[in-house]
Amino acid sequence: MAWLRFILVSLVLALLAAPAGAQGPGTGPHVRVELIAETDRPAPGSEVTLAFSSMPEKGWHAYWENPGDAGLPATTKWTLPAGASAGPLRYPVPQRLLIGGLMNYVYEGPFAQLVTLRIPHGAGGALPIGVLLDYLVCTDAICVPEKAQLSITLTVGDGAISPERRARFDAWRGAMPRPLGSTATYQNAGNAFRIAIPYPAGAAAEGEPYFFPLTDRVVDYAAPQKAVREGDRFVIETVGKNFSGPIEGVFALGHQGFRVSARPGVVAAVAATEPAASVWLSALLAFGGAVLGGLLLNIMPCVFPILSLKALSLAKANDGSGNPRGEALAYTAGVVLVCLALGGTLLALRAGGATLGWAFQLQDPRVIVILLLLVTGIALNLAGLFELSAPGLVNRAAAKGTGGAFMTGALAAFVATPCTGPFMGAALGAALVLPWPAALAVFGGLGLGIALPFLLLGFIPALRRRLPKPGQWMDTLRKILSVPMFLTALALAWVLGRQAGSDGMAIGLAATLLAGLGLWWAGLRQARGKSRAWLPALPLLLLALAGAACVRPAPPQNKVVSGHEPFSEARLAALQGEGRPVFAYFTADWCVTCKINEKAVIETAAVSEALANARVAVLVGDWTDGDPALGRFIERHNRAGVPLYLWYKPGESAPRVLPQILTQAMLRDLAGGG
Repeated sequence: MAWLRFILVSLVLALLAAPAGAQGPGTGPHVRVELIAETDRPAPGSEVTLAFSSMPEKGWHAYWENPGDAGLPATTKWTLPAGASAGPLRYPVPQRLLIGGLMNYVYEGPFAQLVTLRIPHGAGGALPIGVLLDYLVCTDAICVPEKAQLSITLTVGDGAISPERRARFDAWRGAMPRPLGSTATYQNAGNAFRIAIPYPAGAAAEGEPYFFPLTDRVVDYAAPQKAVREGDRFVIETVGKNFSGPIEGVFALGHQGFRVSARPGVVAAVAATEPAASVWLSALLAFGGAVLGGLLLNIMPCVFPILSLKALSLAKANDGSGNPRGEALAYTAGVVLVCLALGGTLLALRAGGATLGWAFQLQDPRVIVILLLLVTGIALNLAGLFELSAPGLVNRAAAKGTGGAFMTGALAAFVATPCTGPFMGAALGAALVLPWPAALAVFGGLGLGIALPFLLLGFIPALRRRLPKPGQWMDTLRKILSVPMFLTALALAWVLGRQAGSDGMAIGLAATLLAGLGLWWAGLRQARGKSRAWLPALPLLLLALAGAACVRPAPPQNKVVSGHEPFSEARLAALQGEGRPVFAYFTADWCVTCKINEKAVIETAAVSEALANARVAVLVGDWTDGDPALGRFIERHNRAGVPLYLWYKPGESAPRVLPQILTQAMLRDLAGGG
């Protein structure tokens, strides 16, 4: 059938190109192909992604895995070391090209097909990889079969991936269609083919909807497709061929695509007009969730001390002194601007192809060291080791200036990023699929929620009058509030050890010691009334920051607790095939909420026993280092980051998404009914 299709399109193109018959195809190759490995030093027993990076010559195109009415897909013949194996080609979302009434699914610009190469467990030394790639290239007038004999040599190592290589592969993966997660339904009604594709009502839908069938002889490829959005699904109608049986395909919205599996069913005919999209209603709901989520962040140990002292400082405004409204607005501006900056950076990086989520900066151990230095400095300031002259970097009980309030708000937002809670996950997940103005509004809503308590205190005198009157007790409270900040610093040191190993943690602690000595020196000079008390301490603080720049990530480690397994989509599918219930949770060492849930719920004896008795398989996705594959899986469940908790019942492909705050009773009940 494929060669018959090739002969047909060649004849059609020859007829169309009769006036240009004297014009030859020129010297090939017309598609330049390069074989690239994501890492040149794969670990034994690991999987490494290979890319066929392809660049069509201007005016030429290559074909998708289902080329449409004409053309041929690429084929591969591998030459691999013993025990190694290569998976099938994975294709990005194609383009449509109509020639002479024939629909072609093609690539007219740069693209990359990806392949998973499995390295044998006992591999060592050099691994020569060879492949013969056969593919068809065409213009609007002629088609030419081409071959590319490609080879690379890998060396078994630690699996490290360079930042430049990771960025390229993240961009290529970003062009791949993602699994939809839910089964579609299709119906043949006479000559009409209708398919209903699940798609969240609150998710943005930018670009023209189109269904690319992978299963052959399902639809008339050249027939136009009519698509409408109906609540939480898209319905697409076109001319069908009365196919029966399971269907595979790709649902495209602009440049993004989703893998679709469809079963026969009943699908109503599409309406004559498309209902208005409810994107901004979805954005409003996400904004509300972000405000509530930000509000709850104020009870976290790294934010509460800063908020408490800043709030108590407004008690002095009850006697008419100070500028409570100005400070409240400045504090709010600091919080909101930092949230907008982090959110805008995240959206820009994702637009460039990176697979990132909220708190993405914490995947870099150097950022953890900077946070460790900041939190330690706050703790030492609260403990009374030193003071800061206005405008202060951290909050002080006596601070009155709007400059100090602004910096305090910015600091509170930055140190709050390791935390998440109810409402935040769904809200920030929605932000990643909304248009960018709406997405930024959601990130701004998170900042507004964090600042809301202080904003209310600044503008409502009745609330300020409920605050205790200033006195000596505030100094005692200030020292007490240093304790959760010291505990936060301890937790960050632990996270650093997990990310950068013992060497990285030693560098981080040494940098913290240098910074502490510098702050102690400055405090000592302040107590003696010295002018320019900070001047001698600055070199030590600069050395501490230089130490932060020296920290590098450690090689990956197996961090899964006993009885749990590392998450992979292949393992999830295998467990579901066995008919077992599955509890999959996604975590990161820098996620405070994740660690609380794990220690207080998931890893407790009662929950472990309940899961074991019900034969529940537990899969753990560790996103500490920002694994792009995990990031894409998390995003498919409308979340911007961790934690994410999924419960799969036997026989059901779609999971139940659990709340971000777990309880032992919740998991025991699920296990009992699993």
